[in-house]
Amino acid sequence: MVFDTRPKVDVCVAQTGETYACATNESLLRGMLRLGRKGIPVGCVNGGCGVCKVRIVTGVVSALGPVSRAHVSAAEECDGVTLACRVAPTCAVTLEIAGKLHKPFSRAAGPTPAAPNQQ
Repeated sequence: MVFDTRPKVDVCVAQTGETYACATNESLLRGMLRLGRKGIPVGCVNGGCGVCKVRIVTGVVSALGPVSRAHVSAAEECDGVTLACRVAPTCAVTLEIAGKLHKPFSRAAGPTPAAPNQQ
């Protein structure tokens, strides 16, 4: 068994209130995948496809690599918009899902058990 000893911080998804631990040298997208939600688009993981667009509401992130201007304009970047595959949290972060990443987060987090009178 291998233990992950990297320092981690909490990342909160504003729309759902879900929180996941993300290592400070790990992309927000890679950590987000541990939420286990179906349909999270991973795309190219290099900042070139733009499917993992998010807006950092609170907290600070560090760049893991360049972000394509085709997907995040300079004005958007000034407003906190970035690609989850290209940044890592340096402290606790709250983010808003945007763009194509929005659809998997618009559904409930997991299966809801049927009420006894609905079976």
